[in-house]
Amino acid sequence: MRNARHIVTITALILLSTYLMYAGLTSIGLMPTAASIQAGPIDWLFDIHVIAMSFLFSLITVILLYSLVVFRRKPGETGDGAHIEGNTGLEIFWTIVPLIVVIAFGIIGADNLRNVRAADPNALEVRVIGRQWDWRFEYPEGFSSTTLYLPVHKQVLLKLESSDVLHSFWVPEFRVKQDMIPGRVTELRITPTLEGEYPIKCAEICGTRHAYMVSPVVVVSQVAYDAWVTEQVALYEAELLASEGQPDARRGEQLYTQYCLACHSLTGTVGQGPTWKGLFGRENRPLADGSVVALVDEEYLYESITAPNAKIAQGFNANAMPSFSYLRDSQVYDLIEFIKTLE
Repeated sequence: MRNARHIVTITALILLSTYLMYAGLTSIGLMPTAASIQAGPIDWLFDIHVIAMSFLFSLITVILLYSLVVFRRKPGETGDGAHIEGNTGLEIFWTIVPLIVVIAFGIIGADNLRNVRAADPNALEVRVIGRQWDWRFEYPEGFSSTTLYLPVHKQVLLKLESSDVLHSFWVPEFRVKQDMIPGRVTELRITPTLEGEYPIKCAEICGTRHAYMVSPVVVVSQVAYDAWVTEQVALYEAELLASEGQPDARRGEQLYTQYCLACHSLTGTVGQGPTWKGLFGRENRPLADGSVVALVDEEYLYESITAPNAKIAQGFNANAMPSFSYLRDSQVYDLIEFIKTLE
C-alpha cells in the first residue's frame, strides 16, 4: 500500500511537471511564424519532441528530488539502506520502450518528409542561384530578380544551384531548407500560406560575408504577383531592346558589381581571381598549362567568362571560377567593354 502511494504521487508529480515544462517552453515562442504548408507537419513533429523532452526531464528530476526529500535518512537512523542487485523486468522495460519510441519517431518523420515533398504538377518553377554572397532568382518568363516574389497558396518548385561554394537555402518561416552544391541542381518545394516579407538566409558557412547573405522573399496575392510579373517582363523586354545596340561599359560595371566583385579586383591586387586592371590588350599572358595567350582580346575574354576552364590563367586552378554561360551575349560584351576601360 505504501509503495503504491509513492508510485501514484510520483506519477502525478511527473505529469504535472511535464505539463508545466511543456507550457513554459511553448510560451516563449521557440519557432518563428509558420508561413507555409510545409511548416505544419514539421511544427507538429517538433511539438511531439518538446513533449517528449518535457516528460524525460520530469521523469528524471521528479524521481531524483522526491527520493532526496522522502527517502532521506531520518534522525536517529544509522544503518545502510537496502542493497538492491537489479531488476530484470525494469531493465527490459526501459530498453524496449525507448526502442519503440525511436522507431515511432522514425516512422512519423518519414511520413512528414513525404508530406513536405509532395509534388504539385502545376507548381511554379523558379531557378535560384546562390553565390558569395547574394541570391539571384530566375523566372520562367525570362527575367531575373534579387528579390524572390511568390504567390500565396501556390506551390513553388525551387531549382537550386550554387555558382561557387556550398550554400544552403533557408527561410525560417517556411521551416524547410536545402543544401546547394556546385555542379548539381537540388530541389525544394514550398507552398506559402501567409502574405508578408521574410528573410532568405544561407544556412551553410560559405565565406567571410556568410552572415550577410540575406535576401527578402515577398509573398503576395496571386493578383499582385501577376501584376509584378507583367511589370518585370516589360522591364526585361526594354533591357533587351537597349542591349541590341553597342556594348555599354556602364552596364558592364553594374554586372561586375553584381557578379564579379568578390573575386576580381580593379586595382591590380590579385584575389580569388586575376585582377582586371590592365587586362585587356595584355600580350603573352601565361596559362596554367605552360602555354601563353598571345593577346588578351575580346574573343579570349568571352571564352574566359562563358567557359573559364578552357584556358586557366597561371597561378589559378581549374573550377576556381564558375561558368557564367547563363549570361546573355549582350551582357558578356558589356562586361568586356567595361574591362577595356580598366587601363
